[in-house]
Amino acid sequence: MTTILWFRQDLRLADNPALHAALQAGPVLPVYVLDDAAAGAWAHGGAQRWWLHYSLAALGADLAARGAPLLLLRGSALELLPRLAEAVQADAIHAGRLYEPWARKRDEALHLALAGAGRRLVPHTSSLLHEPHRLRTGQDKPYSVYTPFSRAVFALGEPAPPIPAPERIPAAPAQPGLALEALGLLPRLDWWKEFPRHWQPGEAGAARRLADFGAEALRAYPDRRNIPGEASTSGLSPHLRFGEVSPRQVWHAARAMGATGEHTFLKEVLWREFSYHLLWHRPEMPEAPLQPRFAEFPWQPEPRLLAAWQQGRTGYPIVDAGMRQLWRTGWMHNRVRMVVASFLVKHLLQPWQAGEAWFWDTLVDGDLAANAASWQWVAGCGADAAPYFRVFNPVLQGEKFDPAGAYVRRWVPEVSALPDAVIHKPWTAPRPPGGYPAPIVEHGRGRERALAAYAALREEGTRVV
Repeated sequence: MTTILWFRQDLRLADNPALHAALQAGPVLPVYVLDDAAAGAWAHGGAQRWWLHYSLAALGADLAARGAPLLLLRGSALELLPRLAEAVQADAIHAGRLYEPWARKRDEALHLALAGAGRRLVPHTSSLLHEPHRLRTGQDKPYSVYTPFSRAVFALGEPAPPIPAPERIPAAPAQPGLALEALGLLPRLDWWKEFPRHWQPGEAGAARRLADFGAEALRAYPDRRNIPGEASTSGLSPHLRFGEVSPRQVWHAARAMGATGEHTFLKEVLWREFSYHLLWHRPEMPEAPLQPRFAEFPWQPEPRLLAAWQQGRTGYPIVDAGMRQLWRTGWMHNRVRMVVASFLVKHLLQPWQAGEAWFWDTLVDGDLAANAASWQWVAGCGADAAPYFRVFNPVLQGEKFDPAGAYVRRWVPEVSALPDAVIHKPWTAPRPPGGYPAPIVEHGRGRERALAAYAALREEGTRVV
């Protein structure tokens, strides 16, 4: 009996529970369906589409080498998969479980459609360590604060060991599908031409990243992870986002390295896990603040300010370096993500959803749960949000985490000749660099305006209560 293996956010062969289960039933038909309509506004952004193109190419080659070519389809999975199951007489479709609201809705409808024909959709835990609905507080409620959540996960003990990749996959009869290029994934605007210098999409690239993030890097991780001018982080986020490596593989690899920084690193892995926990229980998170009173926050949308931020032309080198790194590489250092996000929502009073949307389109690791949870954290409206009075000073952040200016010199060449003492505040130099803008808002003024807006909201919330 043929079994369909539906690849989604698990584009790998090793530690793939859906693949492992499908192999127990006989011949396997691997399929990937590009279903943009179901995802709606949260269909893959431009940078993600670039990554997906090459990740599917790598997965297709790996599957073909094991005897089971990847079938590529485009359109409604809710319509295509039941027809495919009927054509090959498959009694089950195995897939890694998804957690996005639109995907949950589609899977429920697909389950009913298949059941009506005597077939099954069989979901597997593939992209997380634990299912969100199974983790509860002592009061039998979902976790809403990260620290207790992470402690609870650590208390559960070690996750199951990863499943090895199969050497051979018995293939079902071939079915008509599309060539990879016919999916139209590569964006027409070729801003991504520099991406291949920084990334190798696919399972082999993920394995190489994980191996390169060896014991020495892990040992230094707690002290060096906030230094954007150094290669001090794992770079695994896009590989995790597309499931080219599993959280279990990352967890056990970190443990095997035996370095002192493993606990700090695994806590970062669990922030991703926590984000999915929030998304499962609060599906409105990508669009609406988790704290309802923030729906009345006095944002001041201004296209000119948003564009300056997007283009890395704010006049603050650490902010501009981050935004330019994002545009050229599809990625930004995590410390800098917090700085640029704080600058947008607090100094400029632009809605956090505008920043979320820009990140979604330009990040190769654009992940709906982590992106939304992190933006809400910075904006102060999330479940486990930063205090409203925390307004990152972009000058002090640069001086603290990029003291010699290595990061900003790389991405903001206009200021590269300045001495360390003024590189993060070039307007104070005896000769400010030509061609580089003055700050679009003075830090003190921006901070005061943000604090006043947050304080007014808090007072209004108190009166309502």
